[in-house]
Amino acid sequence: MQVPVGISNRHIHLSDREVTILFGDDYELTPFKPLSQPGQYAAEEVVTVRGPKGSIEKVRVLGPTRRQTQLEISRTDCFTLGVKPPVRDSGDLQGSESIEIIGPKGSVTIEEGVIIAQRHIHMHTKDAENYGLEDKDRVYVRTGGDRSIIFENVLIRVGDTFSLEFHVDTDEGNAASLKNGQLVEIVSIHILR
Repeated sequence: MQVPVGISNRHIHLSDREVTILFGDDYELTPFKPLSQPGQYAAEEVVTVRGPKGSIEKVRVLGPTRRQTQLEISRTDCFTLGVKPPVRDSGDLQGSESIEIIGPKGSVTIEEGVIIAQRHIHMHTKDAENYGLEDKDRVYVRTGGDRSIIFENVLIRVGDTFSLEFHVDTDEGNAASLKNGQLVEIVSIHILR
């Protein structure tokens, strides 16, 4: 079972409320380039995020907007900002880290919403059926090359609009010398149903 890699840089998903605060009334995100998952895009808009220790500028906004604002960063980013977010599945934000977000028209502090994203594989429903997998199953993934490693506890995310892709953050990608589009292999499945 081979799956292409997609390395996820730090980014932020904004709610409509935060878009208004950061960019102004009736503002709509401007698509910059499409992402691998259908309907998702990198927006032209960027923001600054500020933690207790420091700031990171030009954090790319991804669209479309979501119900709740979510900042996804790597462990290395945590040291710069001075935050200790949990490793979580996307959307699991209760009790996560707080952060200040600064845009061209204003700023806002979200009380929760900062996470290190759990490594995961997006999988179309048909792919999941072919592999005998279901949403929220967990698998092991082996990389190749000179720095081959096995990633454990990789979450399977199944959806009718998903395109097959293994998502890791920049820290994990660098540790295994991964590149976008490189193929990795699902080598073991532990089904948690």
